[in-house]
Amino acid sequence: MDAELEGWPEPGDKPPVLSVSQLTSLIQGTLEMAIPPVWVAGEISNLSQPRSGHVYLTLKDDEAQIRAVIWRNTAAKLPFDLEDGQEVLCHGQLDVYPPRGSYQLVIREIEPRGVGSLQLKLRQLQQKLSAEGLFDADRKRPLPKFPRRIAFVTSPTGAAVRDFLEVMNRRWKNVEVLVIPARVQGEGAAQEIAAGIHRAHLLTERPDVIVVGRGGGSMEDLWCFNEEVVVRAIATSEIPTISAVGHEIDVTLADFAADVRALTPSEAAELVVPSMAEIEERLGTFQQRLATGLRTTYDRAAAKLELLARNRVFTHPFEMVHDHQRTLDDLDAAATRAIRRRLQNAQEALARRSAQLEAMSPLAVLARGYSVTRTTEKEVIREHDQVQPGDEIETILPNGRIRSRVESTEPNES
Repeated sequence: MDAELEGWPEPGDKPPVLSVSQLTSLIQGTLEMAIPPVWVAGEISNLSQPRSGHVYLTLKDDEAQIRAVIWRNTAAKLPFDLEDGQEVLCHGQLDVYPPRGSYQLVIREIEPRGVGSLQLKLRQLQQKLSAEGLFDADRKRPLPKFPRRIAFVTSPTGAAVRDFLEVMNRRWKNVEVLVIPARVQGEGAAQEIAAGIHRAHLLTERPDVIVVGRGGGSMEDLWCFNEEVVVRAIATSEIPTISAVGHEIDVTLADFAADVRALTPSEAAELVVPSMAEIEERLGTFQQRLATGLRTTYDRAAAKLELLARNRVFTHPFEMVHDHQRTLDDLDAAATRAIRRRLQNAQEALARRSAQLEAMSPLAVLARGYSVTRTTEKEVIREHDQVQPGDEIETILPNGRIRSRVESTEPNES
């Protein structure tokens, strides 16, 4: 700034003429000296994040606004995503951008107002993964009732393993527990946890359940269970998973993605295997119910058998045979009488029909001294004019036939 003011006129002298660059440089130097790095609160607007990695935005309140920039090195370290409308608290230095002749705030630190950066990052990641359906209830799978192999992705030296195994041994001993070592805190822990989940799928004998967890701690200690790589590994697991992070108040994203959430590793052991004492008690109850049911069924069957044994069929079996024999004899006699009666009725009816036919037969008329005369065409002669002199005729008698020729025909005199 001293270089820019060199040759500045004394009072009463004519002021020098400055170039635009000189004036801008003078303003920049004045701002740097007059205004030290400051904290500024405002709302983000006009957010722009080009591929260069720099972030450009405007900070505003109800009455004013100021342009701001976050250089790439600072932007790459931000623990949360910036959004338009977000209330933030920024720390930075005022600077002048000569090509535009405008001033801007170069932000060195930024944090959300009213919520910590970790909480904001957690909320943003939760919204993102929830929109993808990774936390949907219909994706949850039930745990097997009697698992044989369990994989526990955790630190092998932590208290979580001891607590888990202690509860397992107390509840159910017929199960194999495989500890897949992974750091559960600090840099690179999330990647190791995700790798442990994938490693469980590559085992020759796949486990029936995967438990992912650790003991309690602060939000920062448990942060690896909020990392996207861990959440996706749990959500895409082909094996049912339990999230067993030792905290009861705060919920990690791993809890949302897992099929079952346990408040502690000890509770995970209670959820993944049944209690031997409870199983024995239930088996005892079932055994008692089964014995009672069998006894009741036996008593009913015995009573029914005794009732059947007193039945006449079993006490006097031949009496029923004799009864049926008598019935058959009666039926046979009745059938014989009915047949004879019908045969007699039929014979009587036949005799009546024969007498009627005999009375109506032409042969019976002939037997009484009559005869029948027919033409050669077998037509009975009833009128004299049916034949002519010279025609042959046939006369039928009771005991023969006579063939003759007509000499003449004449009607009867009245």
